[in-house]
Amino acid sequence: MPIKAEYQTETYLKKLADVTSQSVVECRFSPGDGVSELLAVCPQVCPAVCEAASGRINYGGRLVCTAVYAGVDGRLGRAQKGAEFTHFAEGENFAPAQTAFCRLGCERVTVRREGSSFVVSAVISAHISVYGSAERCLLTSADGAVCDMRPAKLLTAVTFSGESEVEDDFEAAGVEDILMHDARCVVTDCRCGAGEIRINGEICLSLLAVRGQEPVTLDRTIPFSAEILCDDAVASCRAQCCCQLAEAAVSAQVNEERGRCAVNFSARLKFFGEFCASHEVVCAADAFRTDGTAEVEMCTEAPLTCDDIKVWSERVGGVCSVSAKLDYGCALKAVVLPSAECTWSADTGVLEGAVNATLIYSRGGEMHGAEITLPFSAALSGSENAIVTGVAVSGVSVRQRAEGECEAEAVLRITAAVCTHKECSYVCRIGDGRDDETEPCAISVLVPEPGETLWSAAKRLKLPPERVQEACAGATFPLSGSERILIYRRKQYNTYSSIAAAQPRQFCACVKIILVIAPPPCYNALYGMRSADACKTQFNAARHGRGGRLSHARQHSYHRGDLRRGARKAAPRWQGKRRGARRGARRPPRGQE
Repeated sequence: MPIKAEYQTETYLKKLADVTSQSVVECRFSPGDGVSELLAVCPQVCPAVCEAASGRINYGGRLVCTAVYAGVDGRLGRAQKGAEFTHFAEGENFAPAQTAFCRLGCERVTVRREGSSFVVSAVISAHISVYGSAERCLLTSADGAVCDMRPAKLLTAVTFSGESEVEDDFEAAGVEDILMHDARCVVTDCRCGAGEIRINGEICLSLLAVRGQEPVTLDRTIPFSAEILCDDAVASCRAQCCCQLAEAAVSAQVNEERGRCAVNFSARLKFFGEFCASHEVVCAADAFRTDGTAEVEMCTEAPLTCDDIKVWSERVGGVCSVSAKLDYGCALKAVVLPSAECTWSADTGVLEGAVNATLIYSRGGEMHGAEITLPFSAALSGSENAIVTGVAVSGVSVRQRAEGECEAEAVLRITAAVCTHKECSYVCRIGDGRDDETEPCAISVLVPEPGETLWSAAKRLKLPPERVQEACAGATFPLSGSERILIYRRKQYNTYSSIAAAQPRQFCACVKIILVIAPPPCYNALYGMRSADACKTQFNAARHGRGGRLSHARQHSYHRGDLRRGARKAAPRWQGKRRGARRGARRPPRGQE
């Protein structure tokens, strides 16, 4: 029997890909001949554009490098240079109609000297998220098949982006000047409101200042909050959010009379993120045919949704490696530009990596810079289903443990999104399949598995669920496995033929699960007609231990009783023919009386 199916098609937004790309950007410093060494270089990447094109994602921005150097006279100075850059990430399925968000960062910085100039090379990494529209097809009805209709919670990705400004004022005692600043931002909370996204976070600010003609480090944590407009935002919904510094500036005003310095920090933050909006649609979760095998195509969606955001503050320490050879004649002055390179293992809940920073020290009255690396391993408690989204480093301190050996300590600010896959399955296509070649048995006994549901039992028996529910009245689904379900299929006869005609129903034979008892056909010897009721009587007698097969006499008597009760019209015609035949045999022929 062909299946007449009806479908519902809808368009939704989903994340198509996460891609990464790298490019090398160079800045040239020409501070003059009075520079002996570059002590530290702070790269700041400012994103500008990110758009999708045919087969690629184009992005670009500006790299601003701030260099602190030591002059031949022993004094510290600073210089700043910037360079524009553009790059792309390739992908076969990228199209102009898609939306792309890019998060830029600087992974590695190298410095080389060319005469009186310094060339700074920075490796810019881009983490790009691409979103696009997709279609889903849902089976809403099917004539000729049994469908498990139920409400399905379907998810659609909703993206948002925006900007916010942060400003902070504070005082620093004895500070004469600010040479360099480095800022890292992390999102500590992100949730949806009515038409808006509320974001909370922290900025870990590290300053290289001058105090008494000596370099010092100032660390400060600046909290911030922002609200991003989003029409599709619904209250009490969590969202994933990424934050990065678009611009940052630090100004200092020294009050020599008070011996204090008023520091002003201002920054422009860029946000982008996503959350999942849900809606319910009644569709088919599964389907089957009672008279054959249908071609059912299932579609499963499992988008990653954010349930919560967790924040950890971990202190790490130990022996660190130094790129320069230090002895007791070296004086450690400041530690700047802290960052972390780490990997996250969701199975073990351990964050492993290394803290990198720049150490400024003096030897013989001259300032030098060296790179330090502190390996760490932090076990995060309660990190099940968590994905680390940001790590900020603050409060790095270094001391000499022995000659040529240093120890370092740092505080890690770790944020993670607790995410789960919200799986949803539905029927997206159904075909006619093939018909059963054999008729179903009249009686079936289902031996259920533990946890057997009504739908699974009906699908195995190839019967509508309401039929199975009637057969096992009193049973509670899901079944425990100790129940036995007896299914009796009553045959439907054609009153105009002496041969019984059954409805085409197939029985799903599974040897391990379903026990099929097929009683031998019972034919009425007098009428030449198969009786389903006789089969039922025979089965009941066999089940109660009164013999496995009815005798011919009992069958005959059963049918005689059946005719008296239910076939009053057929009995006289048959009986009359038999009586007439007997009278004709006793009466002599005409003419011979």
